[in-house]
Amino acid sequence: MTDFILPHALPSAFDGRANVKLLSLDCFDTLLWRDSHAPIDIFGALPGMTVLQRQWAESRARTAALVQHRHKEVTIEQIYREVYPNARKAEIHAAVAHELDAEARHCFAFQPTVALIREAKRRGIGVIIVSDTYLDPKQLRGLIARAAGAEVAGMIDRVFCSSTYHKSKSEGLYADVLKALKCAPETILHIGDNFKADVDGVAKFGVQTLHLKQFSETTEQRLRLESSISGLLHARLPETIAAQQPHRATLALGEPRIEDAAEALGFSVMGPIFHAYERWLQQEAAALQAERGGTVHWLFMMRDGLLPMRMHQVAQPDQPSHAVEISRFTAVAASLTDAEAIERYVQFDIGSTPEKIAHQLLLPKHEAALLLNGLPKDRSRLVTFLAETRKPQRVKQIIKAGRGFADRLIAHVRRTVDPQPGDTLMLVDLGYNGSVQNAIDSLLRDRLGVHVAGRYLLLREQFLTGCDKKGLISEADYDGHTLEAFATNVAVLEQICTAAQGSTVDFEPDGTPIRKANSIKGRQSATRERIQEGTLRFEREQAAARLRGTPLDEMPLWRHAAAAVLGRLMYLPLKHELAVLAEFEHDINEGVDDTVALFDPEIARRGLRQRGLFYMKGSERMFLPAELNGEGMPVKLALLTQKRFGMPFKYADFVDSSVSLPLIVADGVNASTGNVTATPTHDGYYLAAIPIGDCRFSVGVQFGQLFDWVQVESAVFMPVERFLSELQRPGADEIQAKPSLEGMTQVAPHLFHCADEFSFMMVPPPPRADDRPMMLALVFRPIARREIASAETVRQPSPVHAPGVR
Repeated sequence: MTDFILPHALPSAFDGRANVKLLSLDCFDTLLWRDSHAPIDIFGALPGMTVLQRQWAESRARTAALVQHRHKEVTIEQIYREVYPNARKAEIHAAVAHELDAEARHCFAFQPTVALIREAKRRGIGVIIVSDTYLDPKQLRGLIARAAGAEVAGMIDRVFCSSTYHKSKSEGLYADVLKALKCAPETILHIGDNFKADVDGVAKFGVQTLHLKQFSETTEQRLRLESSISGLLHARLPETIAAQQPHRATLALGEPRIEDAAEALGFSVMGPIFHAYERWLQQEAAALQAERGGTVHWLFMMRDGLLPMRMHQVAQPDQPSHAVEISRFTAVAASLTDAEAIERYVQFDIGSTPEKIAHQLLLPKHEAALLLNGLPKDRSRLVTFLAETRKPQRVKQIIKAGRGFADRLIAHVRRTVDPQPGDTLMLVDLGYNGSVQNAIDSLLRDRLGVHVAGRYLLLREQFLTGCDKKGLISEADYDGHTLEAFATNVAVLEQICTAAQGSTVDFEPDGTPIRKANSIKGRQSATRERIQEGTLRFEREQAAARLRGTPLDEMPLWRHAAAAVLGRLMYLPLKHELAVLAEFEHDINEGVDDTVALFDPEIARRGLRQRGLFYMKGSERMFLPAELNGEGMPVKLALLTQKRFGMPFKYADFVDSSVSLPLIVADGVNASTGNVTATPTHDGYYLAAIPIGDCRFSVGVQFGQLFDWVQVESAVFMPVERFLSELQRPGADEIQAKPSLEGMTQVAPHLFHCADEFSFMMVPPPPRADDRPMMLALVFRPIARREIASAETVRQPSPVHAPGVR
């Protein structure tokens, strides 16, 4: 017979065991579960001490018991005498009460275990608790009553604690249990989550045992990583339990029954996030109703609002919900109703191309084509285009088109929800800036006589608009750097939540949305649907996992858990999760057909080798941590901590060694020799930044003086200003070099053998385009150093660096 049981199978534990007369249960993580990742996390809620102080005190108490009494079992009172060695008895009693209160608040009964207890009572089987704990039986029974309720506590016949018998289960506690019970061991079934204690420590007495396997190794790793992320996000919160994980019980109950990887991603990751979001939205809607009266209409902003809307429909099936198709493009278009609004848009979106700006300004296609074709091809192109858009006749044309667009958008809202004056439109969206609300807030208020309230999963405003905006994860609980760390990778969330339809680009006069064709692959849509179904499954099943005996406002727990789950997905994604998301593309939702791959590991690998960790600081990528998968935990943690704390690192901060690379520099008439300092990047590679002026110099790289074998990753030319920029765009403004070899032989892709110390690689400059100073960025990795090269040459670079390079 199997010696383990999965959580969802607990109610059927008696099947095939007709001779069982007594059910024996471990307490913690079997009957009582906690809202935290680990038992010690509860200590964070204790007043007047740190988690470490509480741990140290328990360790000292157990050491004292071992020395004095030759056992390590202690009582909670003994622990607190070590915390407060000079305290009075009443103070010790109060400290113990504080811990029991914290446990009662943050423990709950695992529903499948309660179902098993009820089944035992139905069959006339007795129930006992056998626990390794510093609590005594009275304290533990009282905790069960407070955490699980009086009904559950009332079904437990006896409680046995290791602190009473001075021995744990693995040290033979069950011998004393059997002596007290006076029953045949083979008629007892004991279940617990600790294999060593609950199986090895009990089965040797002839008792039937089952190991409760809470989680798979994959789930344990994910929860461990979430705990680590939570530590970075919530480390300074006073008297708050760390690593809050109220979703652990639901995962234990549901995950083993899910085989599809996409559905599992939805259940285990998206489920906790969007359950938290839905609970918060319900609280916000109730608060708006109480404050403002009227009707609060839930408007889910398509396309990214699809999953939140589906979650709400599962959680509150009788409550109306409305899908409104107002994209960023349509919102901005409807806001272009005066010259000031046009100017604000142009200033805010100055980084876009003239083509995109012309489209957003609603210029007719034929006029836009004529205007764009007549623009100069040099750097003045955008400036000339903007000057054209400011001409009075053009501004008048844009305003007329914008006002017509606003009429159609209002018709769309009326068609969807038909609010009455005094009602509240609660705009539900992922966030993170509330750009759509910024554009249409005043339009909706003025034309419909309503209050507009944006309620976002993530809110990180770029400027303080004064609009009614709140977020589940927002500046109310997190600082600006933390919010920016989330916002940087929000694309992965958007693609999971979005609807399988094209972006809305306009409306018919009656408000019917006009959408562009859906450019996302059907396979991606099918995967996304399975992820969303898993998310909804979490919502359906979460209530069946927990039974609380003491009422608790769970919202703070779920808020912090959602942040940790989201942060973990964004910065420490697991390999099997990336396999699900591997083919996802991101639609930028600006009314054009642009889609980009959600992540591309090859780009990140190249960026790291070319620029090192500095590449991560300024890289514009959709989901950079996913691209770093395979580069090791230190790289991803470096990215996370830099983003989380806004660390002002520069490229030079990552350099702690160098190679002095000998060069020949020639301009066709004269040649000279020198050295350039090559600095380490990543994975053993070095970067040599070699100035070539305005493309006048050829460079001979004398690899042979230093190496027998060398790997050359890349050799590209780029403007010096681009190289020194903190904002890195891999591949931008780069020209591939075309080197020739002298005494060097290429034996494999990127791998070269140098015949002797005179071997070198000659790199001619690219054709001159303008007067901008250029440079050669050479990335190489030493494979075998040449023995004749002195240590001084290799390890102690010349103090003379190439001019113009930092």
